[in-house]
Amino acid sequence: MPKKIKTIGVMTSGGDAPGMNAAIRAVVRACAYYDVKCLGFYRGYQGIIENDFIELSPRSVKNIINKGGTILKSARSDDFRKKEGREKAYENLKVNDVDALVLIGGDGTFTGGLIFSQEFDIPVVGIPGTIDNDIHGTQFTIGYDTALNTVVEAIDKIRDTASSHNRLFFVEVMGRDAGFIALNSGVGAGAEEILIPEENIGLDSLVDSLKRSKRSGKTSSIVVVAEGDRTGKSVFELAEYVKQHMPEYNSRVTVLGHLQRGGSPSCFDRVLASRLGVKSVEFLLDGQRDIMVGIENTEIIATKIDNITKGSYDINRELLRISDILSI
Repeated sequence: MPKKIKTIGVMTSGGDAPGMNAAIRAVVRACAYYDVKCLGFYRGYQGIIENDFIELSPRSVKNIINKGGTILKSARSDDFRKKEGREKAYENLKVNDVDALVLIGGDGTFTGGLIFSQEFDIPVVGIPGTIDNDIHGTQFTIGYDTALNTVVEAIDKIRDTASSHNRLFFVEVMGRDAGFIALNSGVGAGAEEILIPEENIGLDSLVDSLKRSKRSGKTSSIVVVAEGDRTGKSVFELAEYVKQHMPEYNSRVTVLGHLQRGGSPSCFDRVLASRLGVKSVEFLLDGQRDIMVGIENTEIIATKIDNITKGSYDINRELLRISDILSI
């Protein structure tokens, strides 16, 4: 019979994402609703190793649902990769009577949590928080929608100056391994070309496409490039290559970088984080463990973390087809 849970620890780990604070708030208030103590550990696993925590109550998480970043801070812990580091973390959890953990982060966070759970029998539940939306087991991750809106707004502004000066802009967005941000923001912002890790259209095809756009009467163009694009060149090398073949274009590069991580979370991300946060606590109290909460067709689901770490995601091929049609 599962041990009764009286204290739950919550932490954020990996890259920050808008909506993490909303998830923390939901976990804390769900704990209070079910009369469970909640401890927030600073800087992810490193905070557990260093016993750096704060007891959280419903009032201590007021006015954070609208804030970007994470009040618990985030960090990657090299110490937690070592068995002695995890042993230290376990000892600190025992001292503080922590019975289970809610982990807000990405697949690396969940992989570490699964190992920790298997070694020391600590139940864990993961909440997917990453702007890349590249986690198997959920349609949407916390922060993805906000990042998309940030990118589209930035591209809209870039297009204004591109049109004013007959310029070709290459806009690099995050997505080292996944092209979700590039593909969706590119379609949403009306980009002429979208380069993603999942597809390699080739440099010659890119130039040919831009030349077709030029012949059709376009005087400016936007190319959205995921940072993990498979052409084998950086966004600056891409711009230089196109410039050599299309000297009539005045090419510019904009790298949005960490701008995409910040900002107040969208309504969608706030609601998603709230739903996942509450359900993570309820799953733990129901005796479920070593799972990630996610959303599928508007319903909250649970997926074994072991399946998540081994899973893969699929880029929307239909959206790629739509992008080709609309770039004419």
